[in-house]
Amino acid sequence: MITVHHLENSRSQRVLWLLEELGLDYTVKRYARDAATMLAPRELRAVHPLGKSPLIEIDGRVVAETGAIVECLTAYADGALTPAPGTPERDRYTYFLHYAEGSAMPPLLLKLVFSRLAPGSPALLRPLVRAIAGKVTGGFVDPELRRHAAYWENELAERPYFCGKAFTAADIMMSFPLEAFAARGTGTGPRVTEWLARIHARPAYGRALERGGPYAYA
Repeated sequence: MITVHHLENSRSQRVLWLLEELGLDYTVKRYARDAATMLAPRELRAVHPLGKSPLIEIDGRVVAETGAIVECLTAYADGALTPAPGTPERDRYTYFLHYAEGSAMPPLLLKLVFSRLAPGSPALLRPLVRAIAGKVTGGFVDPELRRHAAYWENELAERPYFCGKAFTAADIMMSFPLEAFAARGTGTGPRVTEWLARIHARPAYGRALERGGPYAYA
């Protein structure tokens, strides 16, 4: 049995979705975020020293990091949702599997962090902090996000999914950054909007929501 250590409103929702797509049996252990800090609870450190989610336990070992979990589970399912080796689709698959966390997520996290700086600052410093955060967000973070958004639109212009005509685990990896981008009101283009509607309509996506509980980005 596979156990998913699932943190609410987090990247681990993708792991539940992948498992539903693969048709693998699994159990879910849910964790709630700290109400004050919105961080993962300390209990996760008993599973992995960094205390982050997602984490899975499979065959007596713990696997961390979403991309590593995706590779582990698709291999466990005999290569399901993975394009054939040596094809252009496989090259795109490998790229987007790593791009999702390596390139797409950092500017989204920066936007989230800077949006929380002023509200969490002392009252006297709040105007200054707000001005600095606004300057960094407007001068660097937002232009970077617009660049990524334009890239997504171009990539989906000639294909329904990120690797081509077929849905793959790379689309599952890409779901969280694009859902987060859409939820934060930064303006998705028509092709990204269509892609989000397409993946949200998949039966396995709905089943994963039922297993995982509340998810703010669906």
